Amino acid sequence: MRKKFLKYAVPSVLSMWVYSLYTMVDGIFVAKGVGETALAAVNISMPFVNAVFALSIMFAVGTSTVSAISLGNKENNKASEIFTMNMTVLIVIGIVVTAVVLLNLESIAYFLGATENTVNYVKEYLGIISAFTVFPILSYYFEVLVKTDGKPRLSTLCVCISAVTNIALDYIFVIKLGYGVRGAALATGIAQMIPVMIYVLYFIYKSSKIKFVRFKFEFSVFMRTMLIGMSDFITEFSSGFIIFMFNITILKNIGEIGIITYTIIMYINNIVIMTMTGISQGNQPLVSYCYGRGDTKTYLYFLKTAIKSAGAISLLIYAVCMLFAERICGIFISADETRLIEYSAKAIRWYSSAYLILGFNIIFSGFYAALERPLYSAIISVGRGFAVITASLIVMASLFGEKGIWMSSFISEAICLIAAIAIFIRFYYKELFDDIMEKEPLGDYD
Repeated sequence: MRKKFLKYAVPSVLSMWVYSLYTMVDGIFVAKGVGETALAAVNISMPFVNAVFALSIMFAVGTSTVSAISLGNKENNKASEIFTMNMTVLIVIGIVVTAVVLLNLESIAYFLGATENTVNYVKEYLGIISAFTVFPILSYYFEVLVKTDGKPRLSTLCVCISAVTNIALDYIFVIKLGYGVRGAALATGIAQMIPVMIYVLYFIYKSSKIKFVRFKFEFSVFMRTMLIGMSDFITEFSSGFIIFMFNITILKNIGEIGIITYTIIMYINNIVIMTMTGISQGNQPLVSYCYGRGDTKTYLYFLKTAIKSAGAISLLIYAVCMLFAERICGIFISADETRLIEYSAKAIRWYSSAYLILGFNIIFSGFYAALERPLYSAIISVGRGFAVITASLIVMASLFGEKGIWMSSFISEAICLIAAIAIFIRFYYKELFDDIMEKEPLGDYD
C-alpha cells in the first residue's frame, strides 16, 4: 500500500511543483530582466492567477472523486460522462473569464492593488495571462483525471515538458528579446497549451477508461462534484485572497519594500502549499476508491501515511528557510541591494514557522473531501483561507507591527489545526473505530 501511495502522491507533488514554478520562473526572469518593481507587479497579478487555478482545482478534485468512486463500482461510462460534462463547463467559464478581464483590464489592475509605479506592468502581464485562461484550467483538470484513470506517470511527463518549455521561452522572450513582463506571461501561456494537447490525445486513445463521451447535463451531479471540490477551491483561492490582504496591509504598514519581500515569501509559500496539496491530491483518489469499496482500514492507512509525509517535508522546508534565507533572496534581488536582502531574509525566517503546520490542515481538508464530507472540509479551508487568517493578520499587525504581519500565518494555521483535530476526534474517531471492528478490510488497493 505504501508503494501505491507513492505511485500517486509523488507524481501529484511533482506536478504541483511545476505549476508553482510557472509563476516563480516568471518572477526570476522578470526580476533579472526588468527589475524589482516589475517583480512586485507580477505579485499583484497573482490573485487572478490563483483564482483561475482554484476553479480548475475545484472541478478537478470533485470530478476525480466522483469518477474514482464510479470506477470503484465498475461504472466506467458514468465516470466518462461526469468527466466530459465538467470539462465542457470549464471551457465555457474560461472563455467568459477571458472576456471579462480584457474588457475591464485597468479597473481590475487597480482593484488588485496596482500603484502608479506598477499599473502598466500589471496590465501587460494580466492582459496576456487572461487571454490563455482556458489552457491552464484544462491543463490541471486533465492532469488530475489522468491520474484518476491510472496513469500518474503520464501527468508527470506532461507537466515536466511544459515546465521546460516555460523556462526556455522565458529566457528567449524576457532576456533575449526584451519583452519584459509581457514575455513572461506569453511564455507561461504557450507552455500550458502543450500538455492540454497531449491529454486530449490520451483521452481519445482506446486504452483509457475515462473518455470523451456524449452526456446529458445533470445539475445534481454537477453540484455534487462542486461541493466535493469546494474545500480545495477555497484552499487555492484563499492563496490569492491572502496575497491580496497581505499586499494591502503591507503597503499600509511597510511600503513597497514590503511588497518586494512578500513577493519572495509568496513564491516559497506557493511551493509549500503546492507540495502539501500534491500529497492531498495524490491521496484523495485512493481514499475515495477505498471508501467506495467500504474498506475503512485501508483509507485510514492512507491518511496516516499522508500525515507522516507532510510532517517530514514540513520540517525540511522549515530548515531550508532558516538556513538559506539570504541565498533565496539573492535569486530575486540584486546583490548590491544588501539592505533589502537582509530585511527579506529576516521576514522569511519569521514567516516560515507557518510551514510547520499548514500541511496538516491541507491533508485533513482533502481527506474529508475524499469521503464526501464537504462541510468538515470547508470549515478548515474557510478558516485558514479567509476568516481566521484575516482576523489574525489584522490583530497581529496592530499589536506587533511588522513582525506581527509576518507571524500572522503561523497563528492562523495553529488555530485551524486545533479545529481540524477536534473535528476528527468528534465526528470520526468513534465512527471509524466502530466501522473497523465490524468490517474486514478488503485488502490492498489495486
